Amino acid sequence: MIVKIKRISPDAQIPSYAKEGDAGFDLNSVEDYVIKPFEKVIVKTGLQMEIPKGYVGLIWDRSGLATKNSLHRLAGVVDSSYRGEVGVVLFNLKNIEYKVNKGDRIAQMLIQSVERVEFEEVSELEETVRGEGGFGHTGK
Repeated sequence: MIVKIKRISPDAQIPSYAKEGDAGFDLNSVEDYVIKPFEKVIVKTGLQMEIPKGYVGLIWDRSGLATKNSLHRLAGVVDSSYRGEVGVVLFNLKNIEYKVNKGDRIAQMLIQSVERVEFEEVSELEETVRGEGGFGHTGK
């Protein structure tokens, strides 16, 4: 599959996979940021993408940033019809500032196929063993 990329900043880096077999490719910052404790920032990538119809770009945390620095991404859906700059919403969950430098890998994106569904309103749904059990219903 080919995903067309347009640089809208001279500092933008074309995404790449860090290792063979990786599901996600890295997205990089084109600016410096200081993210204060419990603050969210939209980090610019300097890129626009043409994701093929029938696919979506899903932005995910970089595991090292999440586990070591408590940076979490919010939002994260890039539709195939979107042509604006890809931005990454980062939230600092720590009680100390975090500095993002220009060129830093800030998130990863997966391109996945999506199904377009139709909805049918019904009066009853099929019963299952789980039923309506949700959030923590199986215990610790």
